[in-house]
Amino acid sequence: MNKIDFFSKYFDELSRLIHSVDHEVLINIATEMLSCCDKGGKILAIGNGGSAAIVSHFTVDLTKTCGIRAVNFNESSLLTCFSNDYGYENWVVEALKAYSDPKDIVVLISSSGESKNIVNAAKWSSENGLTSVCLSGFEDTNTLRQFGNFHLWANSNKYNHIENCHQVWLLALLDYMNR
Repeated sequence: MNKIDFFSKYFDELSRLIHSVDHEVLINIATEMLSCCDKGGKILAIGNGGSAAIVSHFTVDLTKTCGIRAVNFNESSLLTCFSNDYGYENWVVEALKAYSDPKDIVVLISSSGESKNIVNAAKWSSENGLTSVCLSGFEDTNTLRQFGNFHLWANSNKYNHIENCHQVWLLALLDYMNR
């Protein structure tokens, strides 16, 4: 495959994935987020690695452009302290216990849908009545999809495609809510 073919196929696949999202689900998520804001709630967003960068961008823009209180758990002291004390698979649950309120929405991203810290947070959120938005990829039967109120799933096994979809979908939500 030549270089031009690689990029043509790469961007065609990415475009197909981005367009595969259910627009009604996006509208429902935006409606829920705006309602959360109206009720005095906030958005808590968590991801690992590249997904952590995505939630940083998302939460800052939610606050700046939409006026919605939003935070992420990318503070290294929080992450390392809670991981050390509770185990990496439990640090997000413990952070949610410390920072969440009943009116909040939790956005959880795991590209594989199998990250134990994110899956445990989704399970805890469901058990404790928090609305959650779960973003994942890879298998449509991934564990994260068993939890949460809303699901955005990228039908791919390529991390960069999945993460790019997640970022585009979340930023599209921002623009929709800020129109």
